[in-house]
Amino acid sequence: MSQDHDVSPRGPNRPGSEPVFNLPNVVLAMLLLMLAIQVALDSLLPPAAVLEIYLQAAFIPQRYAVDISGQAGPYLWSPITYSLLHGGYTHLALNSFWLAAFGAVVARRIGWVRFLVFWLLSALASAALFLVFHWGAQTVMVGASGVVSALMGAASRFAFGGGGGFRRDQAHLNRRLSIAQSLSNRTVVGFLVVWFGINMLAAVGFSFGIADSAIAWEAHVGGFLFGFLAFSLFDPLGEQA
Repeated sequence: MSQDHDVSPRGPNRPGSEPVFNLPNVVLAMLLLMLAIQVALDSLLPPAAVLEIYLQAAFIPQRYAVDISGQAGPYLWSPITYSLLHGGYTHLALNSFWLAAFGAVVARRIGWVRFLVFWLLSALASAALFLVFHWGAQTVMVGASGVVSALMGAASRFAFGGGGGFRRDQAHLNRRLSIAQSLSNRTVVGFLVVWFGINMLAAVGFSFGIADSAIAWEAHVGGFLFGFLAFSLFDPLGEQA
């Protein structure tokens, strides 16, 4: 897989010339992997196998309130593997849309190796905050929304800092803002207010029309804070980009 780290300057005729679906290889690979898993769960595997996969790979807080013996595998890998599972095609489609939008600009900036490390750590951060709020619960959490939230947090450190609003084809070239600069940037602050507002509505039970599923707002917040606060550790361009 080629390195998806593009920092070349754009010519005067380039802005707007990128195809809509010209995604970095690593983002496309993750989208296809999640789709393949969903197809297998919905159409190819017997119900017993599907149930076993969810039990083994979903994030279930109750695991961590009991002894690790007999469940060492899921205890260790489920805080990551849950991010590849979804509760259906609607859930997958929503996460895929935002992953394509925000994952692309982050992947172009940091490259595919850092992107995968970022995915793993943001999944852990999302699961950790969810665990704090649901310690010992039998709740089952699946989905990439915590990772997507982390990518949104990371993108807010640079994607809106170009002075001309968000430009999908050039956002990855912007200078990274410090945390203080981000919190004094009107565009970033507006984005933060809207994002946290939506998740606080989810926290008080507003479902946004998503039937039969609870929104794991705790995982979203954990992921977003990780991406926003820790992005400088992954950024090869820095504040002088």
